Amino acid sequence: MRYEKWKDIVAVSGPQGLRLIRGFRDEALRGAWKGHRSSRLNQLYRVIYKIESDNLHVLVMELTPHDYRRK
Repeated sequence: MRYEKWKDIVAVSGPQGLRLIRGFRDEALRGAWKGHRSSRLNQLYRVIYKIESDNLHVLVMELTPHDYRRK
């Protein structure tokens, strides 16, 4: 599963490693999600995550591109 690959990259390279792989489209979020980042797993799934100190908090949500943009 792509999520397993995402976790492996974070474990080895840290979240900044995600930004080097274009397919994940890792980006900072705005609005209600300001302070969080998003990585694309596929058409419907994104990993929404936030880095706090040395801890990485991950929230996986099922979102459509339309719902994603409204948040």
